[in-house]
Amino acid sequence: MSKKQENFSEWYNELIEKADLIDKRYPIKGMDVWRPYGLATMRAIDRYIHEEMARTKHQEVQFPLFIPQTEFNKEAEQIKGFGGEVYWVTKGGENDLDVPLVVRPTSETAMYPMFSLWVRSHKDLPLKTYQIVSVFRYETKQTRSFIRVREIHFFEAHTAHDSYEDAERQIHEDVQIWARLAEKLCLPYILSKRPDWDKFPGAHYSVAADAMLPELKTLQVATFHHYKDNFAKAYDIKFEAPTGGHVHAHQTTYGMSERLLGAIIAVHGDDKGLMLPPAVAPYQAVIVPIVFKGKEAGVMDAARALANQIAAAGFRVHVDEREETAGFKFNDWEMRGVPVRIELGPKDVEKQQCVMVRRDSGAKSFVAQADAAKGLATALAEYADGLVARAWKTLTDNVHDVKSAEDAKKAVGIARAGWCGDDACGQKIQAVTEKTILGVPLDVAFGESFREETRAKLALPGKGFHGHCAACGKATTTPVHIAKTY
Repeated sequence: MSKKQENFSEWYNELIEKADLIDKRYPIKGMDVWRPYGLATMRAIDRYIHEEMARTKHQEVQFPLFIPQTEFNKEAEQIKGFGGEVYWVTKGGENDLDVPLVVRPTSETAMYPMFSLWVRSHKDLPLKTYQIVSVFRYETKQTRSFIRVREIHFFEAHTAHDSYEDAERQIHEDVQIWARLAEKLCLPYILSKRPDWDKFPGAHYSVAADAMLPELKTLQVATFHHYKDNFAKAYDIKFEAPTGGHVHAHQTTYGMSERLLGAIIAVHGDDKGLMLPPAVAPYQAVIVPIVFKGKEAGVMDAARALANQIAAAGFRVHVDEREETAGFKFNDWEMRGVPVRIELGPKDVEKQQCVMVRRDSGAKSFVAQADAAKGLATALAEYADGLVARAWKTLTDNVHDVKSAEDAKKAVGIARAGWCGDDACGQKIQAVTEKTILGVPLDVAFGESFREETRAKLALPGKGFHGHCAACGKATTTPVHIAKTY
């Protein structure tokens, strides 16, 4: 397999196939086939999303795949944003459709005609919904599995509120949800308010979480959008206010996709293969029986008993009973990123112990079989802490404060430069650097409360920056994140 640091693209493409995450041979570019191991990992991520949605009282819905062109056209900003990326259905059998259908690129224009029927009174608000579905975008750039595809495994939350302020509170809650999920995924990130020219079509403002990948480019992994009443006006989402009269609702959305899995692979993997966070690994531990002729039955029985004991404690564990050498199994499970390997041979059975090996460091510990669940819990916690520490160091080591656009161009990773806030200066910075302005750090854009909510250890601070606009030289205390992006 290729070396990660020598050729990240080849390493990434080889690994996702060798690890049986997806099969790219389906005859439509950018539409991959999920294989069982990859789907199990994605479903584990989805499970935590479902839990967070239930905790925050969102209700799951599922909308149709097709959107009538008449509804899609109601929001002109959506057309501007997605018009060149959508798939169209124009025939039903042999008959031309009276109204062409858009294959869902995102669901605002599908959901909001229904929201206008569901929302009648202030008592119907807040309306908090979500779905996890496939969306389709005709991506014309080079595709890369999980990161840039044409069929996207997509999470989207859509809410409606009785005021701008309540919608703003929803954005705060969304950022909290993201922070909790990112901890499960062991993913450090930065949060930025996107510049107006890069906000979601139809949004009042957009916020995004970006992770840093091995080529020191950033990958957008979550977005949060405050729509104000823009979509409500387009789709006539109004409610009767307590004081009388009808008022347009204010709305938000929150989106994530299979890019989360792509980020996990890219950020944590090494030259041996994947390193999956314990929270989302299909197997948190794999027991590899080391058998010798004449002692097979005793070792296998002990391995199965140990697996039952560990499973009863709530861990996902698997016994590898394949007729392969122990070395083959070790390498295979390392490549698949299982957090902990448990070795069990005849001498271990006699001593009523097992050997636990962490995937990241290779550190071994001898654990009494009676304490296997406790020992595994310790090993998994140490392993997860190691993933976070290494990824966080990579991020922080590659954020550089710079004074000019020319310095930002030379910076490797994320440059943090001053910006006066003028769009013309922002565009000039992008032109000179040949990079993208990710936006203003969230604690600068919205205040310290956002940093408290996202837990300071995971949200890179933007406070304390004093300098000059990297384009015009005007004094400013507002920094922007600048980086090459995927």
